[in-house]
Amino acid sequence: MTVLALSGGVGGAKLALGLSHVVPAADLLIVANTGDDFDHLGLSVSPDLDTLMYALAGLDNQTLGWGRRDETWSFMETLGTLGGPSWFRLGDRDLAVHVERTRRLRAGETLSQVTAGFWQALGIGPRGIPMSDDPVRTRVLSETGWLDFQDYFVGQQCKPVVRELAFHGVEHARPHPDFLAALAAPDLEAVVICPSNPFISIEPILAVPGVRDALRACNAPIIAVSPIIAGQAVKGPTAKMMQELGMIPSSAAVAARYGDLLDTIILDSGDAAEADAIDCRVLLAPTLMKTLDDKIALARLVLDAART
Repeated sequence: MTVLALSGGVGGAKLALGLSHVVPAADLLIVANTGDDFDHLGLSVSPDLDTLMYALAGLDNQTLGWGRRDETWSFMETLGTLGGPSWFRLGDRDLAVHVERTRRLRAGETLSQVTAGFWQALGIGPRGIPMSDDPVRTRVLSETGWLDFQDYFVGQQCKPVVRELAFHGVEHARPHPDFLAALAAPDLEAVVICPSNPFISIEPILAVPGVRDALRACNAPIIAVSPIIAGQAVKGPTAKMMQELGMIPSSAAVAARYGDLLDTIILDSGDAAEADAIDCRVLLAPTLMKTLDDKIALARLVLDAART
């Protein structure tokens, strides 16, 4: 099948890895959220792109849930002794990625060109592209005012109450041309919305002008996997954000957030009671992905859902 996947970080990367085992590399395109991107210590950091890259290359740190495995921390230790900002931790191996990305961007390459070069160097088969080569930055309105996303997410560990979200610069952003081309392609057979946070991982992608219209116009079924299991997020602040934005943390609320884009949503088997509150087709399956076999099994179920 020819498959287009929309993904954020950890949860999305798990399903993207599963898809990479069941879809030929040439037929899988992964579009990553870049609303989390920011400049830190003079370096261009792309957390979701890198999480996907490390997962697909088999280099992800499964203990921490972010960054590279077998990481060392000499840079951060030295930075701390010098009184530098150590709230956002960059491992020594991870640091090389950000240094090289920054060098190439300053030399005139686009983010998608840099990403393609990294993925090729690490032997990753499927293609991964940013949602846009134009900068979009997620911001969070809390009770203390507007916060840059990484300040909220890492610096303050998601503690502030979320009142509103905004995607700075999105009105001027252009979807990556290969993203739109894939959606318009007659041989596209499935669009997969991975189990990422709807607000900070998927909605920045959907907010890029033209993306929602292109999704509605595409001929392929759109299948989402809910990131909520039994009212809780597997990882991250999804459930907390839903409560603070006035929603009951549930898969039904996730489906309502995506609205008329969805043909099917896949819920965890234990959440069958929510099915009646969802307007699109609902399928039930184990959605907690602990092992590679779990990821592959869920990927196969998503593709089977698209076929039917």
